[in-house]
Amino acid sequence: MSFELNRKLAARRDPLPTTASIDPVTADIIRGAFETVCFEAATFLGRAASSPIINSSNERNAAIVDANGRLAMGAVGTPQLTFVNQMETRWGLMNLERYDWGPGDVFLGNDPDHGGGHLPDYCVYGPVYDDKGELICIQTLQAHQGDTGGKDPGGFTLEATDIFTEGVIYPCLKLVHRGELRKDVFDFVIRNNRFATFAGDIAAMIGGVQFAVKMLEGLIAKWGSETIKAAINHSIEHTERRTREEVSRWPDGAYEATVLIDHDTMGTKDIKVHVTCTIAGDQLTVDLTGTDDRQDLVGVWNTFANSRSYVMCQVVALMDPTIVKNEGYFNAVDIVIPEGCIAHPPPDKPAALGSFHPACEITEAVCIALSNVAPERAQPQLYKIGMPNAVIGFNEAGMWMDQGVDCRSMDTSAVQGIDGWGSCPSALGSLILSEAEDAESRFPILNISREMTTDGGGAGQWRGNPGSLNVKQVLGPTTAMAWMVSADHPLSGMCGGDDAIAYSNHFEVGSANERKIERTASDLLPAGAVIAYQHGGGAGFGHALLRDPQAVKEDVLDEYVSEGAARAKYGVVLTGTLTNYDLAVDWPGTEALRQQMGVDALMREAAE
Repeated sequence: MSFELNRKLAARRDPLPTTASIDPVTADIIRGAFETVCFEAATFLGRAASSPIINSSNERNAAIVDANGRLAMGAVGTPQLTFVNQMETRWGLMNLERYDWGPGDVFLGNDPDHGGGHLPDYCVYGPVYDDKGELICIQTLQAHQGDTGGKDPGGFTLEATDIFTEGVIYPCLKLVHRGELRKDVFDFVIRNNRFATFAGDIAAMIGGVQFAVKMLEGLIAKWGSETIKAAINHSIEHTERRTREEVSRWPDGAYEATVLIDHDTMGTKDIKVHVTCTIAGDQLTVDLTGTDDRQDLVGVWNTFANSRSYVMCQVVALMDPTIVKNEGYFNAVDIVIPEGCIAHPPPDKPAALGSFHPACEITEAVCIALSNVAPERAQPQLYKIGMPNAVIGFNEAGMWMDQGVDCRSMDTSAVQGIDGWGSCPSALGSLILSEAEDAESRFPILNISREMTTDGGGAGQWRGNPGSLNVKQVLGPTTAMAWMVSADHPLSGMCGGDDAIAYSNHFEVGSANERKIERTASDLLPAGAVIAYQHGGGAGFGHALLRDPQAVKEDVLDEYVSEGAARAKYGVVLTGTLTNYDLAVDWPGTEALRQQMGVDALMREAAE
């Protein structure tokens, strides 16, 4: 049933029927209005929600899906959420009469086996009708919720072997009927969540959808239903055409890549993601055949909809950024995901951790493969963290959880011409890392340090940004959960650049019980315990020997790169000392060392 349903959900949808023709300027004005509506809906949610995951970190996204289930517009949010919304909404559309859709309705979905991502990503959506009662589009809001009512707080059960362990599943649940809140249903949803702030978060999602629906109704009234439908068709067709034009400029061929996950949560090592990207004229096919399909794996199952989304996140990053992100990409790119592999699981597999891994390895593999044809835009759209250190406790208000999403630096890779920069990878879009001070005001924790690690980024002609060492102290007895990966297989460098440094994690640092987390942990920590999480940095781009020696000197002065690495990795000889701040490049010494290290061959290769 699940595989058959996935085929139906992913099938190509027809354009909206319309009697109107439209010129490109009018179509683009309406497209811009749609983008504004999505931005306003996401901003509404960010300002009204109670959870720091949403109101501080902005882990949310808005999108508009048309009446045929096609993605018409997405806001600037968390990118992978942009490309999953239409799949969840399509299940509701397939059952429109069963669920008695009508004006003023608002629905909730989070089911991984009915077009969803993992359970914490709640999708709330509302249909938009014109004054004649015709369904024109659907406004969606998706956000990560801090709990799902499952066995373990947060919905992340390390040993889960089925989805039911992870929480409550909603294929399509009506929260609001014809503008009236269904209080019994609302109370049922709230009761199946541990967080005291959850009611406010769901109310904010409902309010954001209703606010955006009113805006869309105004646009339909202004332009007319037929013109709106014509504008949606035009935008999707334009994106498909632009995408095919980009692909047609790439050389034909089959480009392969394999990326490994260190282990599943039970310790099975080297879980494989394999991709073949085939270019034939203006057609790009991304095929995940060869990806691990061992059915006894635990914790590494990504939903079909999520896998499609993560493929697309990387594909769009490799193309002209002015191309509008909508259904046209899916029309132009064939995505093949074998049934039963970890990127397309059988029914009822757990999915919570799959949104980290193998999701990130899918994007990494696509990036490595297509770096052969679009090196100038080859930057992995991922976060290689297994899962943050989730710290959980109880107080007079009930359960609290610090999900470890406050300030840190990780996975910010270089791209051709630009060093890695910022605190988090571009894959996280508009996600803003919470302030340490905010976390300390909410939870009984103390952030001791958040320091970038020297030599913590991959060396390259353009350098990856260093990762950070996050040191945190718990002020009361707490439980800490972690799944550690990317130690054996850290983030890959691009086009000759070095890989990023490995991740590592230690609990009860400085005590007799200090221990390194090698695989997973769900440990009770005493008051005063210190945990230290070393985040991997970004990967390098291009060979390190081609980096400007002056830039290397500045990196050493900024303590991004050590004096030893300047010589060993970059072939740069420095005089003076960092202590005296009088470093200078020894140009003859650098030239001689680089000649010895083979820079001439690299320069010839780069020129070719």
